[in-house]
Amino acid sequence: MRASIKNWPEAERPREKLLQKGAATLTDAELLALILRTGDAGSGASALDQGRQLLQHFGGLQVLANATTAELCQFPGIGPAKAAELQGVFELARRFQAVEFRPGDRYTSSNEVYHHYHAQLRDRKKEVFLALLLDSKNRLIREVCVSEGSLNASIVHPREVFSPAVRESAAAVLFIHNHPSGDPAPSREDIELTRRLREAGELMGIRVLDHIVIGNGSYVSFTDRGL
Repeated sequence: MRASIKNWPEAERPREKLLQKGAATLTDAELLALILRTGDAGSGASALDQGRQLLQHFGGLQVLANATTAELCQFPGIGPAKAAELQGVFELARRFQAVEFRPGDRYTSSNEVYHHYHAQLRDRKKEVFLALLLDSKNRLIREVCVSEGSLNASIVHPREVFSPAVRESAAAVLFIHNHPSGDPAPSREDIELTRRLREAGELMGIRVLDHIVIGNGSYVSFTDRGL
């Protein structure tokens, strides 16, 4: 049976290493070991061993961050409590990365919207279509989730998109959705959907400012590209 971390030399223990040298000196596996705290008594694997196994199995932090409770609990020594702790830490990281965009804030650029929604949407396994309702000065009134799932004309219908805009007396709308593939290049369906929504907005007197497609580390703005 392997020696537990508490029996290692102090300089090699993740917690002591962090306290002495700073969190930036720790590897991903060592940081995970701090969250897991204990290993698996049955196999003798330490918390650091578990951290390494998780990273190896999922291929890195980004995929691990989206692992379900069931997927995490497949590993010996990881039950619902440890799985919840891991998921909580990753959710905090996503929220920390997001640039706060609150009601009353003014929309100024596609890049600003991308930085707010990138961490929230980039790892979603389904497409999520959001509409930002804006006033006449392009200030946010509220965010509306129009649909979650594959985008098509029956799910993202102008009626579902513009009904909340009319109720809130919005002067403009801005659309955002993600591509789970990680490639933000607009599909033919994206282009056709945007055209239909823009035409519907013109009929209703509600400006469609942009449609931003978010991928993994990049985005496409329909307005910036003249689409």
